[in-house]
Amino acid sequence: MDGNSLNIAEEKLQQLREIVPEAFAEGKIDIEKLKFAIGEENVEMKDERYVLNWAGKSDAFRSLQAPTTATLEPAKEESVDFDTTENLFIEGENLEVLKVLQKAYFGKVKMIYIDPPYNTGNDHFIYPDRFAESKEDYLERVGDKDEEGRLTREGFYRKNSKENGHFHSNWLSMMYPRLFLARNLLREDGVIFVSIDDNEVHNLRMLMNEVFGEENLLGTLVWKNATDNNPSNVAVEHEYALLYSRSRDSIDSIWKSKLSDIKEKVIKVGDEFISTYPDSEVRQRAYSEWFKKNKKYLWPLDRYKFIDEGGIYTGSQSVHNPGKEGYRYDVLHPETNKPCKEPLMGYRFPENTMKDLLEKGKILFGEDESKIIELKVYAFEYQEKLSSVLDLDGRLGAYDLRQLFPKLKKTFTNPKPVRLLTHYFQYILNAPQDIILDFFSGSGTTAHAVLDLNKEDGGDRKFICVQMPEECDEKTEAFKAGYKTIAEIGKERIRRAIKKIKAEQEGKLDFGESKLDLGFKSFKLRPSNFKIWRSSAKSGDELGKELDLFSDPVKKESGIENIMYELLLKSGIDLNAKIEEQNGSLWVNDGEVALLLATISPELIDSLAEAKPQKILALDRLFAGNDQLKGNAGLRFKDAGIDFKTV
Repeated sequence: MDGNSLNIAEEKLQQLREIVPEAFAEGKIDIEKLKFAIGEENVEMKDERYVLNWAGKSDAFRSLQAPTTATLEPAKEESVDFDTTENLFIEGENLEVLKVLQKAYFGKVKMIYIDPPYNTGNDHFIYPDRFAESKEDYLERVGDKDEEGRLTREGFYRKNSKENGHFHSNWLSMMYPRLFLARNLLREDGVIFVSIDDNEVHNLRMLMNEVFGEENLLGTLVWKNATDNNPSNVAVEHEYALLYSRSRDSIDSIWKSKLSDIKEKVIKVGDEFISTYPDSEVRQRAYSEWFKKNKKYLWPLDRYKFIDEGGIYTGSQSVHNPGKEGYRYDVLHPETNKPCKEPLMGYRFPENTMKDLLEKGKILFGEDESKIIELKVYAFEYQEKLSSVLDLDGRLGAYDLRQLFPKLKKTFTNPKPVRLLTHYFQYILNAPQDIILDFFSGSGTTAHAVLDLNKEDGGDRKFICVQMPEECDEKTEAFKAGYKTIAEIGKERIRRAIKKIKAEQEGKLDFGESKLDLGFKSFKLRPSNFKIWRSSAKSGDELGKELDLFSDPVKKESGIENIMYELLLKSGIDLNAKIEEQNGSLWVNDGEVALLLATISPELIDSLAEAKPQKILALDRLFAGNDQLKGNAGLRFKDAGIDFKTV
């Protein structure tokens, strides 16, 4: 407390920084960038200052500000347990999908992970490469479809060749609006991971600084994923992941305190059991009972299920060398005096280190030499922070896919390993129903990783995966096997991962009170179920005809369920809302909204007025021109304190 009154100017700047971080550079407000942020036209960057700029930036900004009328249509036949699951797979162009999700998922996502195109010169991705054309022409062009309705590369995806004069600009124009919209979906304590390599890591960091604020950079993670045996100059053996928070203050307080509190609690419990139970066997039995009751509260130390004189420890730490050939030597079993079974890729430690660990009692043996030894790690040794360097073989991603698609040698190019993502996710996704969003879903590694992580600890994390229906190359094995788009591969991977986990869980007990969510709802991006007014009338007669067409704004082909989901999304209600049918109306989240989509009557109006939902949405066509019935409904609901609107 400094004794001074509130600094009003500083307080307003802080509030503005939270709302529009992109309007600040080097800690100071940039007026031109602020004007861009609020949609002013004809803004020119004139003064010299520290700023990220590129050809087409203003157009990219306008593209994110342009609203969408699109919606999401359920595809139940492609889903698993549609009516009970809360996981989502959305097929559609991700910029439009992000816009569709803005109201319903604003501030609800705990973590975003994306693996976008790296801009290697061979990537196909969407970018607005014809800024001179109208929005309608552009949307029509990027909507090119083949005979079966799939989006074509020629119409939708552009190869960003290095010979292109706007090579980096095109990539930035593609990323900028998507990152901007993604930020809106994060919770205050949310974070975003973005995988990238050397081609664009420098530009990505500047872009992320602008969108999220450089003060919210948590770190740059280096993934050593390969061994380059034939380098031309420098052996490139790594990729990156940039990690940013929505609000540094929020993530610091939750992330650090969560890990520290759990660690201190486990250490304290260990000390109490050691002092209370001198006998080692009695102590272990007593601690095992306590551990079973409290395991679900102990993340990330929820595998520390053993105790000895040194404290609580885990025996699940592997000694194998991940991804490449390690050290080879014999470790003799203390009872049989025979060499223990070696890990597949050898030991991760040199022999001298292993001897030191054996002398300190840090190695755990099985009943005989047939079991691979494990490393004993005490709770007080647990490292609370996410390390900036991870050594993990990049080929594991292909192995993950091959396990699920054994008949296909190469299903997808350079998929991320499940273990890489579970390693990242476990530091962030630790509360029930934490949501992770991946809008460059690709082969579906994120969904697979969430399912695996939930399986391991009985968690209840949820995923939202978004993937464009990009056509597979006809030369690939996936295409020949019947998978026409990348989205189809992703959905099938999730189905197979679910099937595999169900088989593994068969006959096992549930994790305490937790029940795994082994399903997903499939949705597809579609045009609105309602007619969009775009008049082209050149006379009064033509205008009259157009007005007649809009007497019923609902398109003829629109089904009740599709209309329902569109109204939910545009009312700010998510796709996992609780929906019940009551006397001809659809009740959402126990009366948050009542939808009238199929019928209307004086009796229904009376019953709704007595039930008192917070809000009622009704299709205008239900009143069939009966203005008296509509007027009476409006007055009845107003008297009952219900917000009533017609569509």
